[in-house]
Order: sequence, then structure tokens, then C-alpha cells
Amino acid sequence: MESEGNGEKKMSSKPKKGSNIIPLTGAAALLTLAVSLAITAINNRRNSKKKDLRGCNFRVNLSASEILKLADRIIAKSKEVHDAVASVPLDKVTYKNVISPLAELEAQQFPLAQSCVVPKLVSTSDKVRKASAEAEKKIDAHSSSCSKREDVYLVVKAFAAKGEWMGPEARHYVHCLIRDFERNGLNLTATKREEVQRLRAQIDELSFQYVQNLNDDSTYLLFRENELAGVPTEFLKTLEEVENGTFKVTSKSHHVAAVLELCKIGKTRRLVAMAYGKRCANVNLSIMEDLVQVRHKFARLLGYSHYADYALNLRMAKTSSKVLEFLEDLSSSLSNLANKELAVLKELKKQEEGELPFGVEDLLYYVKKVEQQDFDVDFGALKQYFPVNLVLSGIFKIFQDLFGLRFEEIVDADVWHSDVQVFSVFDLSSGELLGYFYLDMYTREGKYGQTCMVSLQNGSVEFSGTRQIPVALLISQLQKDICGISSLLRFSEVVSLFHEFGHVVQHLCNRASFARLSGLRVDPDFVEIPAQVLENWCYESFSLKLISGFHQVIHLDKICMCPEYI
Repeated sequence: MESEGNGEKKMSSKPKKGSNIIPLTGAAALLTLAVSLAITAINNRRNSKKKDLRGCNFRVNLSASEILKLADRIIAKSKEVHDAVASVPLDKVTYKNVISPLAELEAQQFPLAQSCVVPKLVSTSDKVRKASAEAEKKIDAHSSSCSKREDVYLVVKAFAAKGEWMGPEARHYVHCLIRDFERNGLNLTATKREEVQRLRAQIDELSFQYVQNLNDDSTYLLFRENELAGVPTEFLKTLEEVENGTFKVTSKSHHVAAVLELCKIGKTRRLVAMAYGKRCANVNLSIMEDLVQVRHKFARLLGYSHYADYALNLRMAKTSSKVLEFLEDLSSSLSNLANKELAVLKELKKQEEGELPFGVEDLLYYVKKVEQQDFDVDFGALKQYFPVNLVLSGIFKIFQDLFGLRFEEIVDADVWHSDVQVFSVFDLSSGELLGYFYLDMYTREGKYGQTCMVSLQNGSVEFSGTRQIPVALLISQLQKDICGISSLLRFSEVVSLFHEFGHVVQHLCNRASFARLSGLRVDPDFVEIPAQVLENWCYESFSLKLISGFHQVIHLDKICMCPEYI
């Protein structure tokens, strides 16, 4: 899995099975939603015979044994192709026998590798999640060994030196291949190269352990209802209630954010913030200490003063001194304003909680207090205007119109949980299939605890000219409908959804020819820019009209589902 963390013009997210309610914003919204639901119904009938996602090589619902067998086949095929490329005589190298096999191997195997890796994030089976983590470790170890193959490096370098004509994209791809080999020490002496590769293996293992510990973390705290004062009743209903009337607050981000933003009890906020900051400290602190030392040795062997310069060499800043210079300039420009704003927050805490020190756990809560006072906004009441189905419907509409897309749900696609939805994405003008995306929106036991977008298949073009379409997955941690009432979102959750949908659209609309340069594999300085720009649409008045509306309950049998409305 990459870690460095796709259009009907009027499409509403599908109502939950068995539900007879929808969010409502008035007569206009009622008509819009009726049209959307009619379109959904027609598309569902149109797609009722479709089961396979054409052009998608990502595999769903593999068993634990199937995951491990697939990982072994991936590694065997990769070794076969790398051995074949390495066997090409240096005076016989061509684009077709060196570069094209490596590029097509990467494009074909990435979705298969993700088929092995993604279950650890979404599967309901502990056995499958463990097999997925094991498979990821095996695949990563093999990928690391491939990046250290001197025989392949020499062949690729010989092709680059030959000067065969290539377009700029292919030239950049070859440059990336050589750069990655050399960042693993293949341009060094044999002794230094062996040491670099030993340290690289240590870095990979330590990093894997660190992230795995965080993913597996099951930390929780118990609070009584009065200790969670200020937290909405609908949020409390989502918490597991245990013995003696206490509620379980986990270290997952959706629990932590809600408490830090809304809980009136400073002690509770402090305990939650401390628990979140200390997740896995007993095991990860020693891992972090070892990782810092190993990374430093690794960077020094490659000619860098420290690991920060090694990491920044691929970025626009290039050196840590440039970053520090920028941060110091930023700090000097903002310090006075920051101190004034902090003084306001401290005064608010003094008024509400008395003479207590202001801590990091107070920041979100009192920033929201200031916003409530300055803009006369009741954030509890504001949630009533962001029912999840209406937010999703609005997001679909905005992104379809902005980018000329058409989203069409595939209702009988193979998925790993009944909550998951799958959509085809088409170019609106040409009708071309651009890709697919999965929506896994709701929290459940064992699921990855953050909101993020995951690449399942990167777009690319084979040597024959055949295009492989991109496939994405959006994971979120929204609460499911409670007692027949549509789940309501905090505005911060709305912004987060917009951001991740930005990544989905970036991934699906990317037309790169190489999987290495597709999706989220763009230059690291750029990867967050599209999503950060697109999330600002949340604050535009016409966008807000599409994604918000006062939440009410209405029976679907009162809505006309006639195709004439389309």
C-alpha cells in the first residue's frame, strides 16, 4: 500500500436498505432528491446484471490463505521479470526489453498487492487482517530487495546512457528508476552499499512495526455521562456502554476529535489528549529512538548531513536549512497575532474553568468557543443542517459539475461489507469510463480508524496502448444512522470528506502513462494541493446550499419516483 495515509449529473447517495427517510431542505431540495433517487433506481436496474468491474484487477474478499498465496505469486512474478531484465546484455538494451517490462509489471502488480494489503484496513475478520499484515510485510521486503538489485540498475542505467529517444514522461520515469536505485546506495562502493542496504532493511522493519502498533492500538478510557458534558446525545449513543454506567472512549480519531472539540470538562479533555498522544508509547518510543539513529547513519552513508536532508532532496525545498528559514520567517510574522489570539483563549478558559493552565487539550474546544461568540454560531445546532446523505449527495453534484463527470452506482458489486458502495465514473461528454471508487464510510470494529483515500489501482498505459483505469477507496469513520434518524456531521467532518473526495477525483482524472507517476504518486510537494484547494468549496455559499439543509424525517412513499422528472 502506498503510504508516503473516483458521474449521473444528479446523484444522491443511496438510502440505507430498509430505511424510509431522507434529509430535506425544502421544496426545491425535495424535488432534487426525488430526481436523484429516481436516477439511482434506474441506474440500479440498468446495472443489475453487472458483477465484475471491467478493467479492475483489485480483488475483494480473499480468504487469509488466498491472500498469502497471492502474495507469493506476486513475488514470484516480480522476480521472473526482474531476472529477465537483468539478463539483457548491456549493448542490447532497448525501451521494449528493459523499461516497458518494469513499467507494466508495476502497473499490473500494484492492484494485486493492494488486494493483499487493504484487508488489514477494512476486513471484519481478525484472521484475514493478520494475514494481510503478514502479506504486506513479505511484499514490502521483496520490493525493497528489488530496489537493491545491482544487475537491474546497471541495465537501466545502460539504457539511459544509450540516449534512445523518449517522450518527457518516459524520460522522467527512467530518471525515477535510477534515482530510487541510487537512493539505496547502488552507486557506492561495495562495502558502503552493503551497509546502506543493511540499514535500509532495519528502517523498513522498524517503520513497519511502528505503524502496525498504531493500527492495532485498542486504547480506551471510561467516563461517566457527567464527565462527557457538552458532547451531543447522539454521539453518546454511539459509544459502547460498559459496567457501572460508564462509556468507552477509544483513541480513534473520530472519538478523540469529538471530545476535544465539544466536551466541557477540562479534565476529560486532558485525559483523552494525553491518552491519544501516548498511544503505544511503551513499545513505539524505543522503536522511534532506534529509527532516528538508524536513519541518521543511513543518510550519512549516502552523503547527506542528516536524514532530513535525505528526505527533502526529493522536495522543492531540497535542504532542511531552507525549511527552517521558512518556518522562522513565518513564526516571526505571526507571533504577535498568535499571542493575541492565545490570550483570548486563555481568558475564555479562565472565565469557564477558573485559574487552570491552558494546555494543548484546550485548543480545539476554546477555538470553537471563540467562533461561536464572534460569529453567533451554535455548532450543536449547525450539525442539524448536515445529514450525511445530503452532504454526500451535494459533494457528488459539485464534483460532477466541476469536472464534467458522471457517477453511477454499481449495486451488486462484490464488496467486503454491506455498508460499502461502489461507483463507476464516466466522462460526461464522451461517456468514457474513467475508473471506479469504493466508499466505506461507517465505523465498525477492526476497521482502520482514520479518514483517508487509498489507491487500489493506478492508471497507466501499456506498451500496446491499452489503458488501465484507476480505482480508489475512500475510508471514513462516520456514525451509522441511529433509530432511523440520518447521521449528522460536524462541519469539520464535512470538510474532511471534501478533502478526501478531492484525492479521489485527483486519482481518477489522472492521465499519466506510468503507474509510478499516477494517482497519489505525484511529486510529494504537490500530492495534497488538489484536495486542499477543493476543500475550500465547503465555504462557498452555493456549495453550502447543495450540501446542507435542515434535517427532517419524511416517508419515501410521498416522493414521486417517476422517470419523467429526469
